[in-house]
Amino acid sequence: MKDTQKGYLYASVAVLIWTGFILVSRMGGISDLGPYDVIAIRYLTCTCLLLPVWWFKYRFNLLNGKLIAASLVGGLAYALCTFRGFQLSPASHAAVLLPGLMPLFIILLSALINKKPQDKSKYLGVVIITLGVGAMFYQQFSATRNFSEGHLWLIAGAFCWSLFSVLISRWNITPWEATVSLAFITCILYLPVYIAYLPKSISSEWWPDILLQIFYQGVLATIVQMIFYVKAVQSIGPASMGAMMATVPVLSGIIALFLFNELISTELVAGLILVSIGAWLTHSKLFQAKLISTNA
Repeated sequence: MKDTQKGYLYASVAVLIWTGFILVSRMGGISDLGPYDVIAIRYLTCTCLLLPVWWFKYRFNLLNGKLIAASLVGGLAYALCTFRGFQLSPASHAAVLLPGLMPLFIILLSALINKKPQDKSKYLGVVIITLGVGAMFYQQFSATRNFSEGHLWLIAGAFCWSLFSVLISRWNITPWEATVSLAFITCILYLPVYIAYLPKSISSEWWPDILLQIFYQGVLATIVQMIFYVKAVQSIGPASMGAMMATVPVLSGIIALFLFNELISTELVAGLILVSIGAWLTHSKLFQAKLISTNA
């Protein structure tokens, strides 16, 4: 198989894992597990798998101040916001807000923090994403006359991940450093609080849900996705990979509508399509491997 064909195969797997992350996270949100349980499962599993590799082969200073700061934003804050959002909001809405708002926030934060000029096509993408998010909110407000608390948590989660992405770019943190430090630092800060104070729903009765979250959150979404994303970028380039990642909102959103029997509306479908188009315009040159390789 040619390198380009392998690259598109790697890219397809990364897209499917990121799409599945939204669906599986919503499953966790509506299962007997609580969001605090899913966070513990995600980072404990990832830490147990990665720390031996870090210790015996690719060791670096985990107590670096920049790594700690980035991990607090992209690990602890992102997880608390996002998984609470998955509990309270439909997966189709998460498909609009998370992969849609991330490129929008990254553009704005890059301009503000890194003073990095952006192509005009990216600002066009921002406008289209805004229209897509607006269409979804119009549908939500028309149906309920208010906005969900879950939407606010998802917006906050998208902002946290975007800030994390900008910080690791600014501080030249590698994908390996970002992945290991994010898992380990989040784990050592979160688990004691979770065990001592937070509500828990983990029980032997819920093993199917627990095993699903262990496999998907701790293995696929954090480790396998990173490997395949980096390989895809090396083979087909960040622009082509970004274009493929832009299909995540519409793929995960449409699947969620049927998988969870969520309310279908013209505005929501329009929002998913617009966000995907806007993300395609902004992703093409925005996401380099070190920015998104740790995503999901």
